[in-house]
Amino acid sequence: MADKPTKGLADVVAASTALSDIDGKAGRLFYRGYDIHDLAGRATFEETAHLLQCGKLPNRDELERYGQELVRGRELGALVSANIPEIAEKQKPMEALRSLVSLSGADDPDKDSIAPDANHRKAARLTAQQPLLVARYHAARNGAEVPEPDPALSIAANFLLQVTGRTPAQREVEIFDTCLVLHADHTMNASTFAARVCAATLSDMHSAIVAAIGTLKGPLHGGANEQVMKTLESISPTGVAQAVREKLDAGEKIMGFGHRVYKTEDPRATHLRRMSQELAESTGDDTYYRMSKEMEEVVFEMKGLYPNVDFYAASVYHYLGIPTDLFTPVFSISRMSGWTAHVIEQHADNRLIRPDSEYIGERDQKWKPIEER
Repeated sequence: MADKPTKGLADVVAASTALSDIDGKAGRLFYRGYDIHDLAGRATFEETAHLLQCGKLPNRDELERYGQELVRGRELGALVSANIPEIAEKQKPMEALRSLVSLSGADDPDKDSIAPDANHRKAARLTAQQPLLVARYHAARNGAEVPEPDPALSIAANFLLQVTGRTPAQREVEIFDTCLVLHADHTMNASTFAARVCAATLSDMHSAIVAAIGTLKGPLHGGANEQVMKTLESISPTGVAQAVREKLDAGEKIMGFGHRVYKTEDPRATHLRRMSQELAESTGDDTYYRMSKEMEEVVFEMKGLYPNVDFYAASVYHYLGIPTDLFTPVFSISRMSGWTAHVIEQHADNRLIRPDSEYIGERDQKWKPIEER
């Protein structure tokens, strides 16, 4: 008898990749062989995107050229620009991004090609445009104008400026840039797998990214960081332990804890916890960091679960002034570098992804005319 299928494809190898790797038992994450602990706080997001999309950490000249390509690629096309106001009026953030990225495909000069050079150009443009799409959407729904990107500023600095309306402190930029690095790629997660399945049909990069964004929109993949923040806001700062115990005793899930892959602490959470504490101290308001620490301790005591990447990302983004319902769109800003790199990799050595299935329906049914049914 054939083996029973694994629900959710857990532990099933669906593709080969040189982009990222996880050691779940040791709690380690690697981008192209570099430990995330070695990259976080050292490599910029632009360097990390180059690493994923182009295969290596850039030297100064390569980083300069890539940076110039990002600056050129930031300009939104006419079709997507014209539709932002109406989309902002009618769609929630992740729905809006799904629509806007699809529209941006029509504006892309390489839309009809999946050749390697075209894919690399599209990857840079998508990486450059995603933060602007989020910022323009946020401004449009509030009836505001967004400052044009400053070519002298990084993706992290421009985004914070455009979303918060103030010039961010240098340390805030560094922290947000590190957040983007930490979220850049994460092996065969649901959205990345969706992108690769789409790309494997030899569909174009924008279609694959729309598939990824549609997958990230689902609450079992994206949105946990937003739910963490809502949980923190819903309970009293002096009643954290009681509230958490009551939720767990009632069988409720506390978002931001546990991970399908990691059996110990998510290595990204280590950095995010530290940055949350730093921002709490610098703002003079440690409420949400202190609540998060207490929540972490109670959940571990009762369930033995460690925080994942989403848990402390919530308070970090909050301290940076990012609206709560933009937390998942911010994830897409970072993960765009990884998604596009996976599409490049899939197209470069392609085979249609077509898994088998186990039939569990009835057999040997006999057709009857409609009068006899």
